Amino acid sequence: MPRFDDFMQFALHDPDQGYYARKIRTVGHEGDFSTTATLSPTLGAAIADRASNWLKENPGSFHLIEIGAGDGSLADSIIRALPFIQRLKLHYHIVDTSEPLRKVQQQRLKKYRVTWHDTPREAVKATAGRAIIFSNELVDAFPVRIFHRVQSDWLELYWENKCENFQKPDSLPESSSLDGSHPEKHRVEVHESYHHWLEEWITAWREGEMITIDYGDVYPDLYHRRPQGSIRAFLLHENLTGPAIYQNVGRQDLTADVNFTDLIQWGEELGLETISFSTQSDFLAPHARDTTQDLYLLHPDGPGSAFKVLIQKPSF
Repeated sequence: MPRFDDFMQFALHDPDQGYYARKIRTVGHEGDFSTTATLSPTLGAAIADRASNWLKENPGSFHLIEIGAGDGSLADSIIRALPFIQRLKLHYHIVDTSEPLRKVQQQRLKKYRVTWHDTPREAVKATAGRAIIFSNELVDAFPVRIFHRVQSDWLELYWENKCENFQKPDSLPESSSLDGSHPEKHRVEVHESYHHWLEEWITAWREGEMITIDYGDVYPDLYHRRPQGSIRAFLLHENLTGPAIYQNVGRQDLTADVNFTDLIQWGEELGLETISFSTQSDFLAPHARDTTQDLYLLHPDGPGSAFKVLIQKPSF
């Protein structure tokens, strides 16, 4: 009987039928979802400013690694926002496993010095361990394990014959959400696959900063008034929950909010030091323009607070 994360892995990443492998061609108004980067160049300006200031304080080679580059909008806006001299020095790297999106990125970014990689370890090796690494809405696309608690036992969600079934797991992942204070039968998601993925390559990185941008929150605030957790699907900008997440397999995105308490704790265990944790609004505000798009992205009752920005650096 497959666990939910096995189902999510198949639905998103199967090379023949997975959403990212075969369905998705673009993001934004013509795709299944929009991102901050496709709505405005301000996120690119904020990351470019952060990278530019780091380079001034740490002279040397200048490498940026974007993991999961979407349609290339963020890369384009970052490169355009950099000072001209730094732009000449820049070597931009993209890690992306979606072949359809790679083609879109290569077309959009063909005038820049960009190298594509299959894995973060490959990209980090190409920079000799010195790089600014960043992602926007990456973690939420990793498969999650789903749990709820019955008395003192944590049970895990399995999927068989189109039915959900909670069973006692062989083992529990490491997560701040799996404590005894969480309400019984209220669901929580754990991005264990992201934790394992980070373990595979992070120690090869020696110098720089890592900027992780995604929707989510710290635990337990993440699950406030969410007894069914945060798992959902997006199909042509429509938000689907409940049984609908099991339909349209390979034709819709599946996602869950990010537990940033886990990301901070996992990072510390792997030798990362947290520099800052803030809202998207705080991160973008110094660079925002007086446009409808930017006012929306900074709104405290919308993306401005829903998205968080975690900045870490290697301490090993």
